[in-house]
Amino acid sequence: MATIERNGASIYWESEGQGTPLMMVAGLGGVATYWTPQIKTFSQDYRVIVHDQRGTGRSSQIPVMSVEQMADDALAVMDAAGVDRTLYLGHSTGGAIGVALALKHPDRIAGLVINASTTHGDAYRHKLLGLRKTLLEMGRLDAYASYTTLLLYPHWYINQNHEQLMIEEARAVQSMANAQAQASRLDAILDFDPREDLSKLNVPTLVLCAQDDILTPLYFSEEYAALIPNANSLHSRQVVTPRRVP
Repeated sequence: MATIERNGASIYWESEGQGTPLMMVAGLGGVATYWTPQIKTFSQDYRVIVHDQRGTGRSSQIPVMSVEQMADDALAVMDAAGVDRTLYLGHSTGGAIGVALALKHPDRIAGLVINASTTHGDAYRHKLLGLRKTLLEMGRLDAYASYTTLLLYPHWYINQNHEQLMIEEARAVQSMANAQAQASRLDAILDFDPREDLSKLNVPTLVLCAQDDILTPLYFSEEYAALIPNANSLHSRQVVTPRRVP
């Protein structure tokens, strides 16, 4: 467990395990604890590196400027961890951060997994994230967390796991102590559009998405797979093991 100071923010990070470095970067919630269920398994074979992104968790609760700024933060975490080159797994916003990092520093990324991310902020995403931002501006962090549950999970899973999801929603509210910072993260991902540069991305890439994802619809992943040279893709028929991204 450690922190680094970069560009006006304190960034919390930690690592577990030994071997080939594997950086795992969460979505809009931005916190390292998103990966807790996976770290135990992956750290048996890899040195897993996770961090709380700018504006989230144990890092400084301040607004972000852009996805590229968060990519620079991730690079600084790599430097602090003494990692020259890493495998990179990014979910949602974490996937966008990985794309920005790989475009700017391809020599630092040994392989990139883009999991359920987006290529740009289209009308659908503006409407969806716009409603989330409105809830933040109203100070309704509880409603924001509840709406997130509806976006992430199918009806049957919510019915079967209601009590646990209520606990997770309460945790999500606590980790979103600064609504302004969280709103800035929504703006950053909506503004991110790397499509013109994706043909230059020279990193082994795997694109993953569930076919029924309504938060980051499949067509974004299909576009990533089409625009990134030699990218592989895997699109499951349904969400088998839902995971929460605040």
